[in-house]
Amino acid sequence: MRLGTETISRRLVTGAQYVAQLTARESDRHARAAFRGLVLRIAQPGATLFDFGCSPGMDARFYAERGFQVQAYNVDPEQCDEFASECRDLIAARRVTLERGTYEDFLARDRSNRGVDLVTANLSRLDLIEDLHELFAAFHELTAPGGRVLASVLSPYFLGDLGHRWWRRKLPALTRSGRLAEPAEHAPDYRRRPADFTAQSVPYFDLENVFPGIEGRRVREVEGLRVGSGTRGAWLRLSTCRFMFLLFTRRNTSVSRQRGASSVTSRNPACARADAARR
Repeated sequence: MRLGTETISRRLVTGAQYVAQLTARESDRHARAAFRGLVLRIAQPGATLFDFGCSPGMDARFYAERGFQVQAYNVDPEQCDEFASECRDLIAARRVTLERGTYEDFLARDRSNRGVDLVTANLSRLDLIEDLHELFAAFHELTAPGGRVLASVLSPYFLGDLGHRWWRRKLPALTRSGRLAEPAEHAPDYRRRPADFTAQSVPYFDLENVFPGIEGRRVREVEGLRVGSGTRGAWLRLSTCRFMFLLFTRRNTSVSRQRGASSVTSRNPACARADAARR
């Protein structure tokens, strides 16, 4: 089941109120700076970025002013208007483009041959969506061979949540299913273990690396926790941060989608057998 567009729109705040929420916590400001810094480390100079859930355009302007070509999408009309105002000069210069519309429209559009090098999803955009499979299918169509997705999501391991009754109550679900649903006003926020992201991104992407979202005053470069490296104790590093940054790498697959359904043919027989075993 996918979180509907109407629900997503109701949960979004817009304009100055949204910007105030983004900048209220010092830890969130540092996490945003850390995410941007990671984008600069990952993306090649002059790369094409796709800013999914682009908010009022702060990140898009940051990337464009550093030489990237930026495509952006948002579901909320008011935030899109803010974006158009914030990035007016960059849009006129064709360094930034903005795509509007419902989430269902976003999934249904033909996105082949877009040639995006890196999709970015900052500040928990993926946490609003229960079923990510179709979204990763759309990202696969967007991206060029070797393309990547970098997403900032809420960490299910954050020790700061230990004091919340809902977290303790839902911990068995996290252990059992790999995700938990945090209560919210209109619909839950989903917090997932990396294994759940791995399962939902298959067969379009592989989860390559998990980075702790830097908080407080510890603003520095960090190394990611390479998935499958066997360093189980290293996951404790994720417990001190509200956010974790997930880096996915595009699989070498041939994809066809029709009316929300998807079919995938892997060009690597070993990958095809592994995918069948997961099912």
